[in-house]
Amino acid sequence: MKIFCIGRNYAEHATELGNEIPDEPVIFMKPKSSLLQSHTPFYYPEFTNELHAEAELVLRVCKNGKYIQEKHAGKYYNAVSVGVDFTARDIQNELKSKGLPWEKAKAWDNSAVVGRWVEITPAMKKNNINFCLYKNKELVQQGNSGQMIFNFDSVVSYISNYFSINIGDIIFTGTPAGVGECVVGDELEGFLEDESMFELAVR
Repeated sequence: MKIFCIGRNYAEHATELGNEIPDEPVIFMKPKSSLLQSHTPFYYPEFTNELHAEAELVLRVCKNGKYIQEKHAGKYYNAVSVGVDFTARDIQNELKSKGLPWEKAKAWDNSAVVGRWVEITPAMKKNNINFCLYKNKELVQQGNSGQMIFNFDSVVSYISNYFSINIGDIIFTGTPAGVGECVVGDELEGFLEDESMFELAVR
């Protein structure tokens, strides 16, 4: 299983972090060990002092493929959820200032949370999916798939130009504006439309 992530896919989020709006998808990856298993506690990592939670729509790949045309990309994923890409922001900023890769800030064990899956149906409007993140019962992030710079099919097609995608891979499609810090004791809950996808305590 591979975990693909798309960075800076919402213009307002790119702006809030002082990044340029990309003209093509920004891809990075997390290893399988970064996926937090269900019923496993999430612990604040000891190597950071600035942990950020980034809520995202996540796709589940259902078909193997390579060099997929965008018009056919919808056949290669069959479910969507809401997840969190945890980021050690202080580590990331340090690495970026030195021109170094982000893995230490993004790809550590248990840094990826995925909620329960919702099957994608023909009636689902993939370009109008609402999602949000609550922290301690307060809304901190909300987004809509229609706000993405690169939509689901575009992202899947683009990734497949560089990497084979395989059944069971997952794709984090980017986070909207409103990313913020988490501390020990915070309670996070992600929603797809009005349905709760996951609940998580930071320990």
